[in-house]
Amino acid sequence: MPGSGTDKTKRWIETPAPVVVLVEPQLGENIGAAARAMANFGLSRLRLVRPVQGWPNDKACMMAAGADRVLDSATLYDTLEAAIGDCTFVLATTARNHDQAKPVIGADKAAAEMAPHVAAGETVALVFGRERNGLENHEVALADRILTLPVNPAFASLNLAQAVVVVAYEWFKLVTNGALPFSMPEKSSPAPKQQLDAFFTDLERELDAIEFYRPHEKRGTMSVNLRNIVNRMVPTEQDIRTLHGIFMGLAQGRKGPARGGVLDGAQAEMLRSLIADQGSASPRTRAPARGLAKLLRRNPTEAERILWEALVNDRRFAGRGFKRQTPIGPHIADFVSFPLRCVIDLAPGHEHEAASQARDSKRIWLEQRGYKVVLVTAAAVEADVATVLDSLATALAKGAPSP
Repeated sequence: MPGSGTDKTKRWIETPAPVVVLVEPQLGENIGAAARAMANFGLSRLRLVRPVQGWPNDKACMMAAGADRVLDSATLYDTLEAAIGDCTFVLATTARNHDQAKPVIGADKAAAEMAPHVAAGETVALVFGRERNGLENHEVALADRILTLPVNPAFASLNLAQAVVVVAYEWFKLVTNGALPFSMPEKSSPAPKQQLDAFFTDLERELDAIEFYRPHEKRGTMSVNLRNIVNRMVPTEQDIRTLHGIFMGLAQGRKGPARGGVLDGAQAEMLRSLIADQGSASPRTRAPARGLAKLLRRNPTEAERILWEALVNDRRFAGRGFKRQTPIGPHIADFVSFPLRCVIDLAPGHEHEAASQARDSKRIWLEQRGYKVVLVTAAAVEADVATVLDSLATALAKGAPSP
């Protein structure tokens, strides 16, 4: 499992790169921290000249924080001359002016000058001095370039590992063209205009219902401003689905056992069976439709929950005005779109004869008043809701009474 950045499941980058030479490093911790900086930016060859605390060093391993590969392959030398003996291009890093007539360059220019030598198969060395006083004059004299950094002249000395990480960063940025290891994931494509229009249609309808647009003569300007607010965000499809669900939830109240419901799935099924049985009773003995509709909205069955979530997130039906558990005269429609004059009747898997007769009566009553009634079974919804929606879209397009 990757930690804060170390991922052992990924390939270790092993590309040609400069050698890092540490001259008489005083603390094992600094060697370990330098090795960690090297590993961060693709440098793997470390050479040590007479480390003061000896080698190997447990404190170096502790500070390397997983860069053991760099430490395990580190080589020891008695002199700097021996450490750079096979190198054709050497850069001495220093924060002090050694008054030597050789080019002085920064870390970015150093990376650019090292690159062709490394690409040609030559050995290039970056030499770093002691923590206390850096490199001596005779050591700087062995180098082809002096490498320094634009730092505060009153406090120019960097920690050894800090100096290594700055130079290594510039090298790695050059050879990788500054490519970042990851970018913002594209989890959803930009929202199409059709989805945005459906979103604004529902939003403006609900805002009209609460008389948000006041004074009324400014409705057009306020509506344009709302659209511009959303469009400036460049929302994705998922963004609009989320926002659509939020404001419709606020507009229509809490739904489902997880948001205010009091019945579990089995109890919700029993409630619907009782209500269906009452459908064949006389109007005088029926329960008030609005109270039942509110109770049903708060306690959906599993099939109803699945179908509703699929319905409101499908662009073919978004903005078509579908509502859940809505009274129509003496009946309660599972799903209804008044603009489409369409009712979706969700039938349970098992139903008493009285409830079935009541369902038929409700269908006849609705069809007499110009509604298309589409019968959908709970089993079909739970098995494959996508197929149910495809059939529903076909039925609505053809004006057929059922899929």
